[in-house]
Order: sequence, then structure tokens, then C-alpha cells
Amino acid sequence: MKIMYCVNSTFNSGGMERILMYKANYLADVLGYDVYIVTTDQQNRSNFFEFSDKIKFIDFGIDYDAEKNKNLFVRLLLQEFKKRRHKKCLDSLLNRVHPDICISMFCREMDFLTKIRDGSRKILEFHFSKNIKLIEAQNKIIYFAQKLRLISWKRAIRKYDAFVVLTQEDKEAWGNMDNIRVIPNFLTVYPTEQAALTAKRVISVGRLSYQKGFDYLIRIWNLVHQKYPDWQLCVFGNGAEQEQKKLDEMIRDYGLEKTISLNPATSHIGDEYLKSSVYAMTSRFEGLPMVLLEVMSYGLPIVSFACPCGPKDVVADAFGSLVPVGDMEGFAQKLMEWMEDEDRRFQAGVAARETVKKYMQSEVMKQWDGLFRQLVRH
Repeated sequence: MKIMYCVNSTFNSGGMERILMYKANYLADVLGYDVYIVTTDQQNRSNFFEFSDKIKFIDFGIDYDAEKNKNLFVRLLLQEFKKRRHKKCLDSLLNRVHPDICISMFCREMDFLTKIRDGSRKILEFHFSKNIKLIEAQNKIIYFAQKLRLISWKRAIRKYDAFVVLTQEDKEAWGNMDNIRVIPNFLTVYPTEQAALTAKRVISVGRLSYQKGFDYLIRIWNLVHQKYPDWQLCVFGNGAEQEQKKLDEMIRDYGLEKTISLNPATSHIGDEYLKSSVYAMTSRFEGLPMVLLEVMSYGLPIVSFACPCGPKDVVADAFGSLVPVGDMEGFAQKLMEWMEDEDRRFQAGVAARETVKKYMQSEVMKQWDGLFRQLVRH
């Protein structure tokens, strides 16, 4: 079977690029598919992740971002010319290669890919959650503009043979759409070692950004520290200097310098999970947070805000607790319940490691293979 992915570029280190690499490599190396990845803005830059040599890369050299410093009118005019060129290039390529399946990663081709008549089945992948743009809206005007944008997106989405989202929660948010499917992201490695869960240490991982809610976590830890002064909170993640300073200042204001540590991101995060006993996630919104799957594989119990989207799909009572977003007292209480019960933590770790097996790559890729075959048959 011949599969073509359309994405802006593959030189970034983002989660979408990483999951694309894993999927494309599996299709090419394990299932023997003929895989193409088509980009618009690669600009001769190297791939960040290690893709299989069997995958064919094609870049159109559109460079959508070249005019980002020009005034709005000029930028919109040039973007329209570039989109027409993009469609022409993709139309020509599809009719030359004749893939069985063409997949948009919700990039700039998403609104015209279904108009190209090359015989391929068209799939649209969405790696975020529907309402993120509404949550991020800073005023009523932006909120209204994003509502209109979602209406436009929905019209385009309905034209695809399949629209794939990461969570059941996001599927429900999109409403009654006949073509929507849920296929989650996946883990590629299942650790042989499980955390001992005896250390007096809570861990949290993510970019130092508004989305991840570490400002919430510091306030929560101020409540926890009053009862458990011998426990440590360790945060791992990079972010803008301004965000780092804001969090450092909060820690100082609460007098928590000796009990909270902000650490840079590490490529050996598994070692840090093994040295911890509870995972805390205070995000305001997510897509499907891969970190939850990772910590489950190491056997850590989880306390998380029930933010859109992901935690409600993943976290079960057997190994975690969900708390309404912003309920810091409730979060602190659930965190302390896990901290004070070592036997419960161990039982949760066993349950988490068993549950996460359904998110392993081989299991999830069966769903993708099944979808591809179903669409081609029809």
C-alpha cells in the first residue's frame, strides 16, 4: 500500500513530528508500506528525528513563513498566491504517484486536499483538542473569530474520508460527525524497571508555559508542604526566560526554595520517573499528553486536572485521581492521599503498567492499518 503524509516540515522537535516519525517508520519498516512525506517549509534543513531510509521525502519549497514580518495586507496576498502554488504542486504529485491514502496533519493543505481528484482516500489528523483556541482567546473579539474559524474547519473536515482525533473526549467535542475516528498516540518503549515508589518525591514534566499550569502547581505545593515538609517537588522542562523568572519568583514568595526544584528538560527522564513516587499534572489544556502514558509505563500514580483533552481518557481510579481545573485545594488533598499511602501507590503502579499496554505502538498501529485497509476497500 502507498501512503502519503502532508506536513509543514520535519526539522522541528515537536510531538507531532516525533509521532509522525514513529508511524511512518513502522509503516515502512514493519508493514512494508511505500511511504512518502511531503513538506512545504523544510528549506533544506535536516530532519530532527531519525526517519527510515525507505521513506521518500519531497519538499515543495513554498516557505509560507517568509513574509511574516510584512504588513497584514501584503502577507495575506502573498499567502494566497503561495496556497495556489501549493495546491498545484500537490495536485501534480498526487496524480503522478497515485497513493492509496493521503493524510493531512492539519496543515495548510487541509482546506483544499479533498478537492484534488487523484483517486486516493483522504484522511485528516488532529493532534490537539477542538476547544484549545477558544480557551486561549484573550478577549471576546478573538473568541468570536475562533468560533468562526471552527465553523469553517468543520465544513472542511466533513469532506474527508476519515477525521482522526486523539481522544474520545475530543470526538464528543466535535459533535455528530460520521467520519470521525479516535486513534491515540502511542508508546514505543515499555520499561523493564518499575519505580519503587518509596521516595518522598513528586515529579512533573513539561514546557514552562501558561498551558502547563506550573503556577497552579506551586500554589498547590505550598498547601502540601505545610503538612509534608520532608517531600520534594521536582519539575523538568524548558521555557521562555520570562516564564522561568515568574515561576522562580513565585517559589521565593512562598518560601519554597528548598522543597521545589525547576530543572531543565532531560533526555534521561526515565531515570527521574524511577526516583519519584507520584506524578502531578496541572495543565490547563492538552491534546493527548504523552507524559501520562510514559509515567504509567514506569508505574507512577497520577494526580491531574481533568483538563481538555486526554486525562479523562487515560487516568483511571485504579492508578490516579482527576480534579476539576483550578481546584487547588482539591488537587492538594488528592496528592496528599497518594503521598501518605505507600501500599496504595504500589498497587496503583501495577495497574498503571498493565493499563498502558493498550497504548503500545504495535497495538495502536493495528488501528491505523485497519483504517487504511477499510478505506481502500470502499
